[in-house]
Amino acid sequence: MNKKTVKDIDVQGKRALVRVDFNVPLSSKDPADTITVTDDTRIMAALPTLNYLLENGAALILCSHLGRPKSPEDTHLRMDPVAARLSDILGRPVTKLDEVVGESVTAAVADMQPGDIILLENTRFEAGEKKNNPELAQALADLADIFVGDAFGTAHRAHASTEGAAKAIQAKGGAAVAGFLLGKEIDALGRAISAPPKPYVAIMGGAKISDKIQVIDNLLAIADRVLIGGGMANTFFKAQGLEIGTSLCEDEAVPQAKKLMEEFGDQIFLPVDVRVADGFAADANYKDVAINEIPADMMALDIGPATIEAFAGLLSDAKLVIWNGPMGVTEFPAFANGTEGIGKMLAGQVDSGTEVIIGGGDSAAAVKKLGLAEKMSHVSTGGGASLELLEGKPLPGIVVLDDK
Repeated sequence: MNKKTVKDIDVQGKRALVRVDFNVPLSSKDPADTITVTDDTRIMAALPTLNYLLENGAALILCSHLGRPKSPEDTHLRMDPVAARLSDILGRPVTKLDEVVGESVTAAVADMQPGDIILLENTRFEAGEKKNNPELAQALADLADIFVGDAFGTAHRAHASTEGAAKAIQAKGGAAVAGFLLGKEIDALGRAISAPPKPYVAIMGGAKISDKIQVIDNLLAIADRVLIGGGMANTFFKAQGLEIGTSLCEDEAVPQAKKLMEEFGDQIFLPVDVRVADGFAADANYKDVAINEIPADMMALDIGPATIEAFAGLLSDAKLVIWNGPMGVTEFPAFANGTEGIGKMLAGQVDSGTEVIIGGGDSAAAVKKLGLAEKMSHVSTGGGASLELLEGKPLPGIVVLDDK
């Protein structure tokens, strides 16, 4: 995945269509309220790319989706609060338009000068966005000279603003390149699937194994060890014939789990103990038990202390670690112990030279909540995209970009 970035092309005097990920949390769903951005992390993450383009004489046409609107009537998902926050951060005007494409957009873009910034309306207000409609893609491409992809969270989707517009700009001789945020994702996750340093250890957690069974299968071909935690471990326990009580389990995935253990038993490592509770609640009664002692009337909600210690030993010599999915129900403090223990240990290993990549989604949220995100080598901005990349699937929003 050796793709060109904004540094590889001349952007002076160019109009850049920049696909950013400004899908940020908002303060209200009521259009009558004064809606504001409540977490600007994703906006801040785009700044290196935006500032580089501005400093090098480009005019910016920014586009992003926001939420899951059913139609333009979902006015609480307009991009106005995003434009206001971006303008505050940059300290310069950001012109927010009320359409994605159309005569008003074409006219506004025609008057742009280097340093100007336009933010288009929510791309998902256009029915053709998710369908990768050629007419919408062409209309977006007609606005700009170059395309800059910087939204890893949507890179696994072949939408009009992520793939179609890039192809249309290339068709008229323009460049389609990665921004710095996307470039970092390509570098970090690319190493994890192409030429990882050894020993390479993957940690897979979260509730559902069905979401990650292909990822685990692909990782087993390249990683030295795969450590399984979270709710998905219960499916492996059941495949071993163990009592799992009232724990979450995907019965339909049991045969797949059994097959993986039969084929890769020496590479797969499961918890040796779990924290079980008498209910799914923050104040539930709990205790730590060995995996062959799970009571029939209790459920596993976290890995246990012996597992944290065992996993620490399996991670101690790793040169590269990729972690996707928490070890327990982190929204309840009593069952966040495993995730916190693994997170703190990995943060310490980074200081010792281990490269630690957090694969987005819930695991990224967990390390941020623990205040450990800055201590990791890389925290991915896309849960679904990182999973598909680790699964070995090509991501349309990356494949379309110009090769070096």
